[in-house]
Amino acid sequence: MPRLSAIIITRNEAANIGDCLDSLAFCDERIVVDSASSDGTMMIAKEKGARVATHAFTGFGAQKNYALSLAQGDWVLSVDADERVSAALAQEIRAAIEKSEADGYELSRSSSFCGRMMRHSGWFPDRVLRLFRREQGRFSEDVVHERVICDGKVARLKEPILHYPVARLEDAIRRMDHYSTLGAQQLVASGRRVSIMKGVAHGAFAFVRTYVLRFGFLDGAAGFLLAVANAEGTYYRYVKAWLASPHRE
Repeated sequence: MPRLSAIIITRNEAANIGDCLDSLAFCDERIVVDSASSDGTMMIAKEKGARVATHAFTGFGAQKNYALSLAQGDWVLSVDADERVSAALAQEIRAAIEKSEADGYELSRSSSFCGRMMRHSGWFPDRVLRLFRREQGRFSEDVVHERVICDGKVARLKEPILHYPVARLEDAIRRMDHYSTLGAQQLVASGRRVSIMKGVAHGAFAFVRTYVLRFGFLDGAAGFLLAVANAEGTYYRYVKAWLASPHRE
């Protein structure tokens, strides 16, 4: 039977890491790479039997590649601390790596926003490549919105991974601030010219895309709140980049 390593990167995930690791009990190895947590994340991970390492954070892609370098299994499952693997998905993952008919597998994510599981708004099926042969996969070096690059055949699993990124509106605001800062850094590094009006235009389109084009209105009030959060995050990404850029318009 091929060995399976699960990798998770963390920073102040004490509220999530225990349940996350419990859902990964079917894996042969569980690795947590932490960056300066101050809330007991590492202690909980160790108590759950995970292998814990620390590493300075320079971006999501680089951090996950470091976690990948520690894995020893034939296959790697990359999971975020706010995600859970159901028993049905665990069974499907084990069956997939035993058959080994592909080199990587995409999973759908079923995500919750302020207590509601979203079925539209671009949040479902939200397919992400998370399971891959260790020797044939790596993460892009993007600071944010990193992705797995798999050298080989990629297939899809049916069961979704459960994702709980936003329990409260405060979580959405915090994520918006954090990810808009990282996105702004990418914009500045790209050398693209940015302006306040580009932020307004892209923010407005983000709302329309989420609420109308991706049928967010079918998710009720949560769909509207998510569309507003996406619009604000996009706007602030451009404003932060504009403030930091030497190429202001």
